[in-house]
Order: sequence, then structure tokens, then C-alpha cells
Amino acid sequence: MIKLQRRQVVMKAFVGLIAGIAVGCVAGVGWSNETKSSIVDSTTNSAAPIKTLLLTGGPIHNAKDIGDIVQKMLEESGRFEVTRVHEDLDALLPERIAPYKLVVFFWTLGDLTDQQRKGLLDHIAAGNGFTTFHSGADSFRTDEKYREMVGGYFVTHPAYRTYQVSVTNVESPITKGIVEFMITDEQYILNYDPNVNVLANSLHEGKLMPVVWTKPYGEGRVFYSALGHDTKAAEQEMFKTLLLRGALWSVGQE
Repeated sequence: MIKLQRRQVVMKAFVGLIAGIAVGCVAGVGWSNETKSSIVDSTTNSAAPIKTLLLTGGPIHNAKDIGDIVQKMLEESGRFEVTRVHEDLDALLPERIAPYKLVVFFWTLGDLTDQQRKGLLDHIAAGNGFTTFHSGADSFRTDEKYREMVGGYFVTHPAYRTYQVSVTNVESPITKGIVEFMITDEQYILNYDPNVNVLANSLHEGKLMPVVWTKPYGEGRVFYSALGHDTKAAEQEMFKTLLLRGALWSVGQE
């Protein structure tokens, strides 16, 4: 009986070791020794869910399906109360945007009316968060005020491919614990404000190109990730991790 119990203890320890190794291994990701887990732990956070407007739309990209992935990710974290709006920029009007602490935005091209622009920019400048990705830097191409808030805009892109992303600021709560990773996506080449806080870079034709940045906007915060061209890209772990952390940072919940 004693031998059986000892054997059971050994087996439990072995199974626990294997499970721990499996959780700690993420293919293609260079994690620092400091941490190998996500910053988000909904089981230990008692803060009220963040009222979030997830606004998607525009041509070219599959905003509906990518938005579905992002919505599921936000809701499953337990940190966000998401209202989803698709193909309706009137969601940015002052009276409609007012309830939301965070705007998560995925849109391509298009134009803002004066009232839509005012609603968005005033809302973020008042101390709320704006999280956008990929073609959020290719929205409203002639709108200088929107571009100023985001911190940059799309210029071109090479062929869809796998490329390396290297973290430049490992102290940020958004990139903490991540050193570098490989991603399969459409690499955006951007014209950007040199004053943005670049958190991660990639190489293009021998030159550094930002992949992730943050910036203040009035009393608010803006997070931008160049990742997320299609559903394949949006399903990758590093896209989700960075976007989730960026959304939390945008509202001051690092």
C-alpha cells in the first residue's frame, strides 16, 4: 500500500511538470525569464468591467470576422463589457460615444463627418482610451486630425509573409516579458510621429519600422498595433496578447 501511494505521488508530480512545460511553451515567441504568462488574469481582478465600444467596418479588410475574434478575446478576459457596432460611424457622435471608457477601432478608408470627428477626438482627449490596429492607421486618409491622434498612417506594405518583431521597451506593461517573436501578417510600412513611444519594431529593407506604439492624446491614451490584417493573423497568440494589454493600458489598467 505504501509503495502504491509513493508511485501515485511520483506520477502526479510528473504530470504536473509536463503540464507546466506545456503552458510555458509558446511557439515562435521569445519570452524573458521574468514572466511567461499573460498580464491579464481575470480571476484575480475585481475591477468593474470596462465599458467598451468595439467599432468595425470599411472595405478591403474582413472587419466583421476580425471584429468577432477581437470581441471574443475581450469578453473572455472578463475585463471588458463590449458593445459591438459594425459599419456605423455615427457611433462616434458625442451622445453615443459618451458611455464608453474605451474605444477599440478597426476600420479601413472612409470619411468622418465633422460631428463624428469631434465626438471621437473630444472623447479621447477628455481622458478615455483609444485602441486600434492594422488599418486603424489607414482610416480617413485625408483627415489630418485623426492621423495626429493615432500617431501615424499607412504608406505601403510588402507581400504577406512571416517576419520577426523585436521588442524595444521590455519595461512597458504591454510588452513586459516578451523579447521577440515571429508573426505571419501583412507588414505595414508607416509614416509616423517620431515622438510616439515605440514598443516593438521590425525590419523592412534594412530599416526599422514600428509595429507597436503608444502615445498620449490630451488626457487620454492611444495604443496602436500594426498587426491583424486578416483572421489568420488575428488568431495568433501575440496579436491577441498585445492587443489585450494595449487595451488595458489605454484605460490605465496596466
